[in-house]
Amino acid sequence: MVFVLSGGASEGAKRMSAAEQTPGDDTPWGEVTPEAARRLLVAAVDAFAERGYHATTTRDIAGRAGMSPAALYIHYKTKEELLHRISAIGHDKALEILQTAADGPGTAAERLTAAVRSFVRWHAERHTTARVVQYELDALGAEHRTEIVALRRRSDAAVRRIINEGVASGEFDVPDIPGTTLAVLSLCIDVARWFDSAGRRTPDEVGALYADLVLRMVGAGPK
Repeated sequence: MVFVLSGGASEGAKRMSAAEQTPGDDTPWGEVTPEAARRLLVAAVDAFAERGYHATTTRDIAGRAGMSPAALYIHYKTKEELLHRISAIGHDKALEILQTAADGPGTAAERLTAAVRSFVRWHAERHTTARVVQYELDALGAEHRTEIVALRRRSDAAVRRIINEGVASGEFDVPDIPGTTLAVLSLCIDVARWFDSAGRRTPDEVGALYADLVLRMVGAGPK
């Protein structure tokens, strides 16, 4: 979920691309083809994050991608379809991160630590993308919104399963598992709102800090 734009991209998008690049990523948004569709998606993320979905026009997106407005409609029927594509890819990745941790080895505390560290790191490294993915849900049409809400519920279920297992094993002391699950996910997601690549904390450091906070939240922190 990182971005590299070719000629015609905005300077803001180029800065975003560099800030959100991480080792091991070969082709940013590589699942989006052809190349023109990928460039438009990258430009849309940049525009939606900067201006908001409703204030962004298809002309804005096409201009950032170095294309004509007509070119956008070859690949995306509407602006909402473009937002849905961004949101679906982002939520699929979020679900993958959390399910991998939930299904991994170790105690409930170790798996919750892995989930929070990975989820927070993703929201920090890709904070521009994450702001669009997590906070433009209401701009989706009813059918697309239902699809994304289902993905979010599966992410919720992965974290809730870890907490449930921690309570069952005696590792965690959580009187309200659904409420605590919501608090954990909200804490992680909100990193996208404030994280600054030029700030003093790295994504890894923020992930470690939040993992410690969450363990304390569930009663598994240092005694």
